[in-house]
Amino acid sequence: MTPLRFSRAAMGTTITLKGIPNHLYERLKLAAKAHHRSLNSEVIACLERQLSPTVVSADERLARARAIRARLGSVELQVKDISTAVRSGRA
Repeated sequence: MTPLRFSRAAMGTTITLKGIPNHLYERLKLAAKAHHRSLNSEVIACLERQLSPTVVSADERLARARAIRARLGSVELQVKDISTAVRSGRA
């Protein structure tokens, strides 16, 4: 595993990542090369992409909900089924 050290001089923030599996490190290097970025810039781009909120319009949310309902068909969900699903998702 290869530790990485990143620094953002403009913001005065430094972060050290330890225990990065070699396969992930190699994927980061390949992605950085493919996007013509430094390894540091690639990691920041990945973090921003993952952690930045995405704005979804009310119409898009409604369309997604309707699509899910259409896939479910006439399945009726019981409260106990929903509770079981929620509990299993927390395990």
